[in-house]
Amino acid sequence: MGPLTATVPPLIGRNIILWFRTFTAITGSGYRCYSTYRQATFAGAFTNIVFGFLHCYVFLAVATGAGGRAGGYDSRQLATFVWVGQGLLAVVGLWGWSDLADRIRTGDVASDLLRPVSPVVSYLATDLGRAAHAVLTRFVPPVLTGPIFFDVYLPTRWPTVPLFLLSMVLAVVLSFAGRYLVNASVYWLADVRGPMLLWTLCSGILAGLYFPLRFLPDWAFTTIWLATPFPSMMQTPLDVLVERDEAPVQAGLVGLQLCWVGAALFACVVVQRRAERRLVVQGG
Repeated sequence: MGPLTATVPPLIGRNIILWFRTFTAITGSGYRCYSTYRQATFAGAFTNIVFGFLHCYVFLAVATGAGGRAGGYDSRQLATFVWVGQGLLAVVGLWGWSDLADRIRTGDVASDLLRPVSPVVSYLATDLGRAAHAVLTRFVPPVLTGPIFFDVYLPTRWPTVPLFLLSMVLAVVLSFAGRYLVNASVYWLADVRGPMLLWTLCSGILAGLYFPLRFLPDWAFTTIWLATPFPSMMQTPLDVLVERDEAPVQAGLVGLQLCWVGAALFACVVVQRRAERRLVVQGG
């Protein structure tokens, strides 16, 4: 009994270290994969900057017409909301990912199931690598461009920056979980175009990408925020950064974001397990 209890903790420790090494290696491969698309990265950053000018001028016009404030934001907060949002869009990666759906359709997903790492963990690690690359190449250019041409808002409370960074990471994970569930629908539907179109429409409108959800009536944006995960993908980190609310409310929004992340990842695991049983039933 003594030798057994003495060897179990080291085995658990080695397994944890091995798991983190594997996860880190997959994340690094995801970063290197996306770093090869240099022209697409440059074109995407340029497009984000162009749309940043368009959105910023529209929102500033709305604030000017409303007496200097719109939805509780002043003009400086709106400028920061727009420019950081343009960079955050690429980091969160709401659209354009169909790798899992393509592999399910072609049958290549069978090789994913033979690997020692769960597909949910493997694709999550790869997506985190993609997000890390996007932070350097797609997030930084709009964030640096905005202050050159507009008067932007800078946080005044020191906890805001680390809270924003945490919120941004949670937004990336939540976006991945949503896209994974959309892709996994192909296990049953055999075609991802319908779910993908619905996801694109809902995420763009309800995440706060096209306009801040605070522009809506209080009952509308509160319902969207509490009943759907979409605001936690864009609106929450941006509101945290521009300090739209007091510090306790900021922490509460990030806490809600954390709850959505946990629920979404759990849903991914459950759906993946049911899909694997379905493949077995089909003779896969």
